[in-house]
Amino acid sequence: MPTRSQQKVFNAIQVYIAAHGHGPTLTEIGERIGIRSKGTVHRHVKALIDQGYLQQQGGWRGINLSDKHDARLDTRLPLLGRIAAGKPIDAIPGHDEIDLNELFAGVGRYALKIQGDSMIDAGIMDGDTVIIERRDTANDGDIVVALIDDEEATLKRLKRHHDGRIELIPENISLSPLIYDASRVRIQGILVGQLRFY
Repeated sequence: MPTRSQQKVFNAIQVYIAAHGHGPTLTEIGERIGIRSKGTVHRHVKALIDQGYLQQQGGWRGINLSDKHDARLDTRLPLLGRIAAGKPIDAIPGHDEIDLNELFAGVGRYALKIQGDSMIDAGIMDGDTVIIERRDTANDGDIVVALIDDEEATLKRLKRHHDGRIELIPENISLSPLIYDASRVRIQGILVGQLRFY
């Protein structure tokens, strides 16, 4: 059974592959989980390969999820019931589980760390992690990852104007919307989930 550190390494590799289509280097894995020692990262990756969760073909870019398993470690949490955030309710224990992999992972999904406060009124705070599904189109009202002038990426709510311009709307009452010609904006994904640790 993988250790907690090995689980973190596996999750980092899984997210990286979903976003980039190939495996990360040891340095990239370490940067994602806060480990500077390539030797330590190497030991965790080797252990995951030995346990059959990962496979390696060629160099480190050849790291991939194993086809022997369903390539998921234990990402389930017990669902012990419901709790009121308003009027109190009876605490009734449950016996279900929530599978975090089913909620957040999937083909074309990746995670981004939020920097800044432009989306705070949508409950998206500085330091949160958002889950993005890779798409090149979106509907009005979707919260999207938009690439502006092939240089800057931002998370904003999308609105299309009748004249073809694109409006990227922050969810912060103190900030103004950004309006661009459609040729300057490329949609790279839509928001599908959010993580926050306290």
